[in-house]
Amino acid sequence: MRIACVAGARPNFVKVAPLRREMLRRAGLDHYLVHTGQHYDAALSEQFFEELKITAPDAHLGVGSGTQTWQVAEVMRRLEPVLEELRPDLVVVVGDVNSTLGAALTAAKMGLPVAHMEAGLRSFDRTMPEEINRMLIDRVSDLLFVTEESGRRNLLREGADPAKIHFVGNVMIDALEATKPRWLRSNIFERLGLDPDRPYALLTLHRPSNVDDDGTLAAILGALGRVARELVLFPVHPRTRPGLERCGGGAGSARKVPESGGIVCLEPLGYLDCIALMSRARLVLTDSGGIQEETTALGVACLTLRNNTERPVTVTHGTNRVIGTDRDTIVRESLATLAAPPRPRQRPPLWDGRAARRIVNVMLRHAPRFTTPARRLEAEEASLAASAASGAVRG
Repeated sequence: MRIACVAGARPNFVKVAPLRREMLRRAGLDHYLVHTGQHYDAALSEQFFEELKITAPDAHLGVGSGTQTWQVAEVMRRLEPVLEELRPDLVVVVGDVNSTLGAALTAAKMGLPVAHMEAGLRSFDRTMPEEINRMLIDRVSDLLFVTEESGRRNLLREGADPAKIHFVGNVMIDALEATKPRWLRSNIFERLGLDPDRPYALLTLHRPSNVDDDGTLAAILGALGRVARELVLFPVHPRTRPGLERCGGGAGSARKVPESGGIVCLEPLGYLDCIALMSRARLVLTDSGGIQEETTALGVACLTLRNNTERPVTVTHGTNRVIGTDRDTIVRESLATLAAPPRPRQRPPLWDGRAARRIVNVMLRHAPRFTTPARRLEAEEASLAASAASGAVRG
């Protein structure tokens, strides 16, 4: 069975790493990785490949940045000839970014089966570009891999065939568990001159609704300025920096954490350093879906700076609370959480570090349905050749 996995953004790489490792362990799987280049900077793309021990992609489309529509169209234009050459039996797409939608539409147009990892997640907010992406990807997918029970309910409500839906758990947690010995050894605290016992909050922002609207961004930063009597560490996403500079902050990034408190801007962090800081934070404030999941697994208090979440299990089973972007609410909820962090709860069902194994098992069960006649003939010929060679050796 020949599988092409298409990814293009940093959260995609975190999810692809456990899947790629599991595929390499299995006989009968011919696995190809296509990097769209949606996130193309070395610090935040190549570094993730190195830290997560992902082998180099088999193809790199070099799409780069652009508008939502342009990125989707460019992924489709550049991916089609790659898939024509590979002739995969299954195209795996990950998450909800523009690369994911472009890859799913391209495969569907070419008559290739599609598997969607993280299917069924819904914020019910169509002003979010990711929500449109999720809905369209799920509609054209043949295998729907669900991370939490809400995903199954959403898909069934939308009329998805129950036979396509597979509750497998969360590969983000697979990556978290697999890399734990290394992120525990991260020297980020020494590099920042930060006593790991010093209380601090961690802030991440990247969603357009928060960082492209100067009023919203200023309100968030103003609220956290009032919270930061101790320390707020803020690794600045490249997408966030222009807005931060317009708001009068972020002219530079600190190499060392000062003795005084306040919001301290940092350069973007790699995966291992980010998880290390997250694991010891008193509080994480974010608009990232993946970080909502990681803090849930780590048992770290999380406040989501949005009005909704597509990952409700992080609220019902985790330590996440969705509080919006109102300045007074952020101050009140942050101070209350810092004073009395919630107790960690049991992890959500199947968030046990074995999601990739379940996904590959499902793929292999469905191999006879997806594998093309030409690929079956190739496999039969290879098997006959191997048998003949074995017979010759015995003779």
